[in-house]
Amino acid sequence: MEVLRPQLIRLGGRIYRKNPIQEQTYQHEEEDEDFCQGFMECAEEPCDAYEVVQTQQGFRCTVKAPSLLYKHIVGKRGDTRKKLEVETKTSISIPKPGQEGEIVITGQHRSGVISARTRIDVLLLTFRRKQPFTHFLAFFLNEVEVQERFLKFQEEVLEKCSMDHGVDSSIFQNPRKLHLTIGMLVLLSEQEIQQTCEMLQQCKKEFIDDISGGKPLEVEMAGIEYMNDDPGMVDVLYAKVHMKDGSNRLQELVNRVLERFQASGLIVKEWNSVKLHATVMNTLFRKDPNAEGRYNLYTADGKYIFKERESFDGRNILKLFENFYFGTLKLNSIHISQRFTVDSFGNYASCGQIDFS
Repeated sequence: MEVLRPQLIRLGGRIYRKNPIQEQTYQHEEEDEDFCQGFMECAEEPCDAYEVVQTQQGFRCTVKAPSLLYKHIVGKRGDTRKKLEVETKTSISIPKPGQEGEIVITGQHRSGVISARTRIDVLLLTFRRKQPFTHFLAFFLNEVEVQERFLKFQEEVLEKCSMDHGVDSSIFQNPRKLHLTIGMLVLLSEQEIQQTCEMLQQCKKEFIDDISGGKPLEVEMAGIEYMNDDPGMVDVLYAKVHMKDGSNRLQELVNRVLERFQASGLIVKEWNSVKLHATVMNTLFRKDPNAEGRYNLYTADGKYIFKERESFDGRNILKLFENFYFGTLKLNSIHISQRFTVDSFGNYASCGQIDFS
């Protein structure tokens, strides 16, 4: 992270700068209180978006958070909470580990309560980003025709390009797991899964039905492309997906879903649009058939994972199969898929979905 381009965190319609000074030191829970110090200064400005209730004793504000993140507000020996309470002149009540509930902030001064709430939100967002992704929004692309064509693609690539560096059967996607990802999610409780289901239903009512016309979107999966800028050193090769009628409806739909989920905080804002692609080859599959590309970044306790990977030479594949046709599909459902799980059909297990028709 560059000092002159620090990470920006969006909270309640405002943008805060996160000081990167302590970022590289975080390894264990014991260092939470040190990590907290690095960005406290960025969270001082009062935010009118918070609901603060006046009581007989002063002011009160509540924060909803999954129990998995409580420890980051408490800190080692309670030091993080104590520091927050002292500097904001508030009292912070946190549910016991394993219990779901609300974090309650009380204080004599409204500005102090708001300051504590802002700092807690920054802590929660920062450590939420340290959690591995648990779910993702996606279209399934595993219709029988597409699976058969994908297996034909794999067969022909291995027949014609197996002598190219790094090309072997281990780096191909499981045909039953072909999908188009809209966005990655960190859902840490049943309440957050339910919130995601409700958000999808809102999207359906507000714009999906209008864009889809209440019918499945007919798309073609054709042509291949690679992610990086060197065709001789490829890690991810994907098939392109586009509307059969040549319209931009699919791109518009997924972009608006992404925008809505980013605004709600359920998806971290990284891009302004969805890159429509279906991964067909990924070098992470070489050592771990269940790996999922760039999304394997952190363990549950926030430690960064370095995934060593052996790239493959994709030049011949790109030349020979540039316009390979995988088939047509009717996209009728957006799924909330759970990582590292499979259903009875061998696809990712779905925790919820909306249907277009």
